Amino acid sequence: MSGRPRARRESPPASLSAGLGTRIRLGGAAPSPRALEVLDAVARIPPGKVMTYGDIAEYVGAGSGRTVGAVLSRYGDDDLPWHRVIRATGEPNPANPAEALRRLRADATPLTASGDRVALPAARWDGT
Repeated sequence: MSGRPRARRESPPASLSAGLGTRIRLGGAAPSPRALEVLDAVARIPPGKVMTYGDIAEYVGAGSGRTVGAVLSRYGDDDLPWHRVIRATGEPNPANPAEALRRLRADATPLTASGDRVALPAARWDGT
């Protein structure tokens, strides 16, 4: 370390994953082209299959798992199979894990023996 204090960022970055302040500032803005790509990728996941947040980011070629989570939080709705996007550990969507597991079971998604996580080797979808 050089001993100099780091420069403070004057304004938050203009990304959906930048935090609550940015999302509030965006107000009722329409989804960006990149957000639409994320939503389209999620809509394509077939029943019984899942993708992780990071898988979706890689699939659309931009952002990170956090960006994907922010897009789903901001623009996702019940018409979108949000429950098919899970954590890399196999855990369901953290916003509503009980409902996500209920929907995953209804989709016949392979779960671990404990029933509280997705069996990723069997359920992961590669987008093809």
